Amino acid sequence: MPQLAVAEEPSMDLPIIDLDIYRSNPVSSSAVQEECARAARALITYGALVLHDSRVSESDNETFLDLLEDYFAQPAETLKQDERPELGYQVGVTLENTEKPKCAVDEPCLDVIERLAPAERPLDISGHQPDPKCRFFWRMGEPAPYATQFPGLNADNVIPEAPEIRERWTPVMETWGKSMKSAVSGLAEMAAVGMGLTAETFTNAGQYGPHLLAPTASDLEKYGSKDTILAGFHTDLNFLTIHGRSRYPGLHVWARNTGRRIAVGIPRPQPGQAGSYLLVQAGKQLEHLTGGLVKAGYHEVVVNDATVRTVAARRRGFPGRPLVRISSTFFWHLSSDYDLSPIPALADQARAVRAANFDLGRDEGGEVEYEPMKVGQQVQK
Repeated sequence: MPQLAVAEEPSMDLPIIDLDIYRSNPVSSSAVQEECARAARALITYGALVLHDSRVSESDNETFLDLLEDYFAQPAETLKQDERPELGYQVGVTLENTEKPKCAVDEPCLDVIERLAPAERPLDISGHQPDPKCRFFWRMGEPAPYATQFPGLNADNVIPEAPEIRERWTPVMETWGKSMKSAVSGLAEMAAVGMGLTAETFTNAGQYGPHLLAPTASDLEKYGSKDTILAGFHTDLNFLTIHGRSRYPGLHVWARNTGRRIAVGIPRPQPGQAGSYLLVQAGKQLEHLTGGLVKAGYHEVVVNDATVRTVAARRRGFPGRPLVRISSTFFWHLSSDYDLSPIPALADQARAVRAANFDLGRDEGGEVEYEPMKVGQQVQK
């Protein structure tokens, strides 16, 4: 188990973890053990990290972004054909001004904001209406060999109706989704090893999870003014979230042990370097299973100065392309029927970290009780 409470002030740069080290060496090797410990420490300290995977193609991400820009540039009445509100929008498209940031009315979340220094707080969400972003959910899960108690969380995919989109859709979504799923599954194994567990602890728990390729889309022609909130301050309810690079900046994260807002920039590979860099964030299922040893990472997406500059550059350089900010996002879930309860050894470590942080003057607010429940119940809460 790594040294979990870091006494010195953590860097404002997210740690970069190399999945290739894990994939290319025995788990028992010192190189793998060290890199897995770094991965666990990064999730505990920051709730986020940057992951490098030489198998993930930059060009696949670009193809994915092109497709989603074209899809969300369609008229709203065309997009609406792909809505499934009767399934709680768990597959298909969700149009803008539908998703509401829970934090605006959630006391523990508001308490987190209150404890931040004023200069480090997110843009004001107290009067924020539903997010002006759209979303598409594309399932990437493996069918369970048993009858799930949560069929609504495991519904069939929706393929868009428009012919020019439909013929490209499934191959592009599956190619990019499989790359993201493989990368984040590898990171889940590394985190387990780094926390003193067997490598398959988390991946076995998520074998039949309702994993989602879940891009969001924000129309920057309509919502491109500085300080527009595209996705209000929130955490993700799944286990791990992984992102490819977006074409437009604007994502801010808050590291657990800094209390500071970090503008996320995903590095580009060096010339001749294989693979891609990806952002990974901890979600509520990981927080629950570790008894709070890892905290779900808070984040927001806003239009900032860098977003405005990028819009201007894209307008000049790609005049025929839609000005739509696509997030290249994948939600990795635990299986819906999995019994979600803190792992005792990790819960003990969580209490030790909380006490150490308190001694270092880091106020983490009230202690959270993680009640046993099915993962599907946690998702539907």
